[in-house]
Amino acid sequence: MGKLSDWWDDVCYKWDEHKHCLACLGIVAVVLLLVVLLAAFGFVRHLSISVASASLTRFDLNTTSLSYNLSLTLVIRNPNWAMSVQNTEPLEASYKFDGQAFDRFELAGEGDKLPAGKTRVYHLDPPGTAARLVALGNAGEVEFRKENATGAFEVEVAVVGEVRYTARYTKCKVEASCPLKLQLAPPGTAAVVFQKVKCKLAKPEKNC
Repeated sequence: MGKLSDWWDDVCYKWDEHKHCLACLGIVAVVLLLVVLLAAFGFVRHLSISVASASLTRFDLNTTSLSYNLSLTLVIRNPNWAMSVQNTEPLEASYKFDGQAFDRFELAGEGDKLPAGKTRVYHLDPPGTAARLVALGNAGEVEFRKENATGAFEVEVAVVGEVRYTARYTKCKVEASCPLKLQLAPPGTAAVVFQKVKCKLAKPEKNC
């Protein structure tokens, strides 16, 4: 019994000696966990949207319609390393000229998710020559004639939607503008080099 008693006394002594250190280690571990959770879910990094490539081979304005061949690659990235993004409304892209939308595409439906750190690539390539009714007005027609004379057209790609980030209740609007200046390159002519365009996101709402 003497040896067992001595061993128990030694254990108790060591525990009493080190319990403060263990308590400190526990506090440090809790603090580190809180820091990691705060870094993961406390701050939202909003979607990054860009146009990686674009090609314009036709752009004609008739009395009531715009005929065009415009194909492009739209890249959307979720820069958060822990939070996924879920669409609470469909994510859409539209083509605009002089502020007037002349075509619209659904990129992803309601409920679609973009995991943390992942990228989605969307190829917008209407088959053949698309003809869309568009009311540019007098100012828009003047602008078209001016740009048509140079063969370079200023077209905007607008991206809109609504998303919710993991562990957050607030729904956040997605509004991005991608201004493009595209040189018309009819079929059979040399391809025009395109420089990647980073889209500008609208200022987020207060809770986003």
